Amino acid sequence: MNSNQTPVDSAQPATAVKSTNVHVPTPKFFVPVFLTVIISTLIYIGFQLTSDLAHVPALSLYSMILLGTALFIALGFEFVNGFHDTANAVATVIYTNALSAPVAVMWAGFCNFLGVMVASGAVAYGIIALLPVELIMNVGSGAGFAMVFAMLIAAILWNLGTWFLGIPASSSHTLIGSILGVGIMNYLLHSGAGASGVDMEQVLKVGKALLFSPLIGFAFAALLFLLVKKVFRKQLELFQPPEGNTPPPPLIRAILIFTCTGVSFAHGSNDGQKGMGLIMLILIGCVPLAYSLNKNLDHKHIQSFEQLSVQTAAAIYPQHKDISDETARAVITKYIQTKESNTDVVPALASLTDHLGERVAKYGDVQQIPEAEISVIRNDMYLSTTAFKRLDKADQFPAMDAGQAKAVKEYRSNLDSFLQYIPTWVKVAVALALGLGTMVGWKRIVVTVGERIGKNHMTYGQGMSAELVAMSTIAAADGLGMPVSTTHVLNSAVAGTMVANKSGLNMQMVRTILSAWIFTLPATICLSGGLYWLLLKVF
Repeated sequence: MNSNQTPVDSAQPATAVKSTNVHVPTPKFFVPVFLTVIISTLIYIGFQLTSDLAHVPALSLYSMILLGTALFIALGFEFVNGFHDTANAVATVIYTNALSAPVAVMWAGFCNFLGVMVASGAVAYGIIALLPVELIMNVGSGAGFAMVFAMLIAAILWNLGTWFLGIPASSSHTLIGSILGVGIMNYLLHSGAGASGVDMEQVLKVGKALLFSPLIGFAFAALLFLLVKKVFRKQLELFQPPEGNTPPPPLIRAILIFTCTGVSFAHGSNDGQKGMGLIMLILIGCVPLAYSLNKNLDHKHIQSFEQLSVQTAAAIYPQHKDISDETARAVITKYIQTKESNTDVVPALASLTDHLGERVAKYGDVQQIPEAEISVIRNDMYLSTTAFKRLDKADQFPAMDAGQAKAVKEYRSNLDSFLQYIPTWVKVAVALALGLGTMVGWKRIVVTVGERIGKNHMTYGQGMSAELVAMSTIAAADGLGMPVSTTHVLNSAVAGTMVANKSGLNMQMVRTILSAWIFTLPATICLSGGLYWLLLKVF
């Protein structure tokens, strides 16, 4: 069996029509272009990383090895994500002959690259918020590295296993299960020491996105297909399987290519951020002086932060007392871990807010903050922004006038600007890994989506409807900062069009896919939890 064959061919129904387009050979120019892109990007990443590290004390050999290994594994996760998830984006254009397989795959890889490059970072830090607060604040410790390695290795192993079997499982689902496993194991091991476990509020938010997005994909794709069938009822060729490698009519072909572009771009901007968030944790843990705070902020921004911190402290607790930072941190950390509010929380946050403005302004420039202080300031900022979100949602701040509310909102935005940033070279590295992954291992999943979900070959109308709904759903989720699964959405959309067209579903394959989806969370929770426990012994 070669690498492009799948071990589940027996699951294909006898009535399925096998596409020849999926087996079009790769052009000869692909390999040299592929290698040129890799080498050029690696040179750029190496140059930027060297430039960043030139301004900090020299790292020890151990730290260099740890940093290199962690980055390699994190980018490995994105590479596997690329050929596991992004293959879904090209299945419809390949099986409707809108594009030849090599062109579709290279185009999707390029669009993923662009999607990563314009990503906002909201999804990246939404994923990080799932982690226990004490591990995020001490990511440079042995427990912090054990956490990152356990999550990434567990996610990679599960993704590789499902890919090898040709089963479209969700990389988002996989990563979130890995995060939950680490959080649960951390709580079991350190509950007596006040460990916070998992932020269930954030888990539920992410869980709802993962649960409802495939249902939305199924329902809307079915409805859109029925609408297309009604509008284009005279163009019968749209609702018949392609004959040989015959491409669809020009308008449908343009829509299919457009939606493939949109899904690939949206996948890059959404899924690519998960890797970014984890890489930032690694960088903050290994080289806090270089990456703890956004060093692109100018002196004017620092002055604005100082003024807003004074106004915000007065707005949330007008008569706030001067509480020591140690006491304030302890009160806020306990509140975040237990979610139990008390009368000390808002005064502590007001005092810490006031002091943060003074401490940052004292240096005048982020690059002037010494190594001993920068991690402390970052942790205080992280505690503050998390506490603001919790207290605001619980409506525990006093009534404010319009001016005070505006100042608090600007302060919170200003606070996030210190923390929620992604260096350009990190985006480039993730974009490269995701894009290359798309172009390397796409075929196993594409064959499953194109040939095995339904009993009959996908029609032009089905491909267009499924891809259009998937693109819209993923783009909307990215705009809302919610991680969704490209796999879940696209596969559900394809299934929705099969049902609407009365093509029938291949229930054996549907059951296999559903089983993978159901078992992904418990499997990755157990795997990452066990790895975290084991790696704690190592670190």
